[in-house]
Formats: sequence, structure tokens, C-alpha cells
Amino acid sequence: MLVAVAVTFGGWVWRSRRTPPAPETPSAVPAPADAEAGTTTPSTRVIIEVLNASGIRGLGRRATAVLRERGFDVVYTANAPDTTRRDSTLVLDRAGRPEDAARVARALGGARVEARPDSSRYVHMTVLLGGAWRPPANALYP
Repeated sequence: MLVAVAVTFGGWVWRSRRTPPAPETPSAVPAPADAEAGTTTPSTRVIIEVLNASGIRGLGRRATAVLRERGFDVVYTANAPDTTRRDSTLVLDRAGRPEDAARVARALGGARVEARPDSSRYVHMTVLLGGAWRPPANALYP
């Protein structure tokens, strides 16, 4: 019986010494955003809904492609109600994140930003896309 206990204890010690130590995780310091292009970094998640308030068919889909290409997380795209037709684009900050709202506006080539907190929404920003917005000249994807 003593031999069985010694073998069991020896096996446990041997296995515990063979187990490699847990790898150290790098510190989670977010990388700075590219302010010129209006892109986000992978560590900064900005959840956006795009509402096409221009009345121009397909413009909301193209704005969604631009924002996604620049690293934003667009989770909803739809047409705005007919009562909200706009000429200029408006970014509504729903979560009190003015720096992120400014980055979204820059990514769209310039837009007005307003703070309109709304905790009932599951998005950080709402983009009301106006008829004056034009997609970039370079082709995104078909």
C-alpha cells in the first residue's frame, strides 16, 4: 500500500513539473486610431446603424460598405422614415462617445455630429445619411 501511495504521489509531482507555465498576456493598451482616414482600431468597437435619409436608392448600403471598410461595426442599415429626409449627413452620438462620433463623421468625409443619448438603443451611433453624401471615388467592392 505504501508503494502505491508513493507511485501515485510521484506521478503527480512528475506531471505538475511537466506542465508549461501559462503564457503571459500582453497588456491591453488600445492602439491609436488613424485620424486621417477616420478608421478605428480592432480594440475599439463602434456599433453603428445607418439610416438612408436621402431618398436615393442604395446610398445607405454604400455608406455601410465604406464604414465597414474603415473598421466600424455597422449592424443595421435601413431607410429612414419619409419624414426625416435630409440633404446633409448627421451622426447622432447615442452613447456619449464624442471622439468616436467625430471619427465616424471623418470616415464619411465630413458630417455634423450631435449628442443624442438614447440608452434604449443597442448602438453607439446613428448615421442619418443625407442626399449630399457621395461615396469615395475608389471602388470598394461590387
